[in-house]
Amino acid sequence: MKRTISLWPGLLAFALLPAIAQTPAPTPALKGPTGTIHGHVNGPEGASRTAGTVSLSNDEGHTSKFSFPVTATGDYTGVATPGTYTVIFRAPDTPAGQMVDSIEDVKIVAGQDVLQNIDMTRKEFIDKMTPDEKKQLEELKKKNKDILSKNEIIKGLNADLLAANQDFSDANNASATAKAALDASASKADIDAKAEEIRTAKYTDVETMMLKDTAVKPDASALWAQLGQAQVGLKKYDEAEASFKKVLEVEAAAKKPDIRVQGTANAGLGEAYARNGKVPEANAAYDAAAKINPAQAAFYLKNEAIIFFQMNNTDAQVAAADEAIKADPTIPILYYLKGNGLVGKSVPDPKTNMLVAPPGCVEAYKKYLELAPNGQYAADVKSILAAFQTALPPAASPGKSGKKKGN
Repeated sequence: MKRTISLWPGLLAFALLPAIAQTPAPTPALKGPTGTIHGHVNGPEGASRTAGTVSLSNDEGHTSKFSFPVTATGDYTGVATPGTYTVIFRAPDTPAGQMVDSIEDVKIVAGQDVLQNIDMTRKEFIDKMTPDEKKQLEELKKKNKDILSKNEIIKGLNADLLAANQDFSDANNASATAKAALDASASKADIDAKAEEIRTAKYTDVETMMLKDTAVKPDASALWAQLGQAQVGLKKYDEAEASFKKVLEVEAAAKKPDIRVQGTANAGLGEAYARNGKVPEANAAYDAAAKINPAQAAFYLKNEAIIFFQMNNTDAQVAAADEAIKADPTIPILYYLKGNGLVGKSVPDPKTNMLVAPPGCVEAYKKYLELAPNGQYAADVKSILAAFQTALPPAASPGKSGKKKGN
């Protein structure tokens, strides 16, 4: 958010002219020819004044013949009869009989519009200040300059975050992009290779931006989170682990920690651990994510189960699926992941030679079909369930093909 600092009230005293008998009067009904006047009011530090009045006086400020309000943007406009006036600015807290600034010999001409800014940064105005007032003004200018500089930095960082979000989106759509970029006859291997090339380029872009940005503003947890996600995408799991830990360190020191950022960081840390084969650490990190942001618990734990599925760690996959099911029992994929993790433990019954599923496997697959009868894995699940009702072919004797004679 862009911020500006108005001159503090104590400094306004320097601009108050000697007291005069001020007799404000309502603006009279205008008769005859008129002209218009408009302008902008800036304080000595350069910030717009967002309240107060601009008045026209033709008796050195003793009375205000016409008065116009200053808007929230620092502008004013009004209509007046032709004449030569002193233009006066008063703040809302200006004492009676005093003024903040004045511009003399401003002419209103019939049928014309006059631009008259009240710019208190002008030398004439500054020269009237006392040494103490000038010192205060310089301190204020420095503060404003520092804030504007910081705002420019924040603006650049926010632009990078937006660019990073787009890069992540492009990486997620890499397969479709690769398919569209290649010839229709391209093989799956070619498409996969092109998609990986696109993802690597996008993640590298994000990593480059975030390494630069975290050096500029190391106390911004969102930057470290984006860096960690990019490093996971680049399979730099040790670096990602360090980045996500930095997120949690920054959040722990924050006045207002964000549970969404903390949840994302813990889940990201869990993925880095899981990809590195650190199962207990991964489980602890995902559990922390679910605990700190319960609204996203099922999402985090589902992702944990999917990652262990990708890593071919069936035991961890089943355990994560069970935890995710506790968080949200209505997600079909969780039951498929549980069944998929268990099915490999199926063994033939020595008496019937029928395939026997381990406990919980058939139930998980049936629940998947109940929730997603036409789901992505429905055909595979039906085939697997059917296999549990089919006798296995006899095992071949050593040194024989196992085929019957005549076949």
